[in-house]
Amino acid sequence: MAPKKVKVILKLNLPAGEATPAPPVGPALGQHGVPIMDFVKQYNDKTKDQKGNIIPAVITVYEDRSFTFITKLPPVSAMIKKELGLAIAAKTPGKEVAGTLTADQVRQIAAAKMPDLNTDSLDAAINIVTGTARSMGIKVK
Repeated sequence: MAPKKVKVILKLNLPAGEATPAPPVGPALGQHGVPIMDFVKQYNDKTKDQKGNIIPAVITVYEDRSFTFITKLPPVSAMIKKELGLAIAAKTPGKEVAGTLTADQVRQIAAAKMPDLNTDSLDAAINIVTGTARSMGIKVK
């Protein structure tokens, strides 16, 4: 059997176990003719044990309107906010401090996020997490 032709690859950040056909899911998938409710059901089943997190989904849509998807780990910013118990980051990073992360917390987040990052080095992953924290107005000690 010949491989299916890929029509488009979509990336959506969705709440785990709680995705709905409302935007952003409906419009993103609907314009490519994908059965929206099929995706929503499969995504919610796959992520139901991670409720409370934002889980990115990379959806591959094929020419025949079928689809496959994989889930990733939550974004670094979401992991930092969860670690510090923040609802939102600083509105003016650099002037306002939203919280403080310890070096151990940064190391834990970096180690957890390693599979999704484009590096094999823990030090580079720590730098990525530190940069994200700084851009959110969070100090790293």
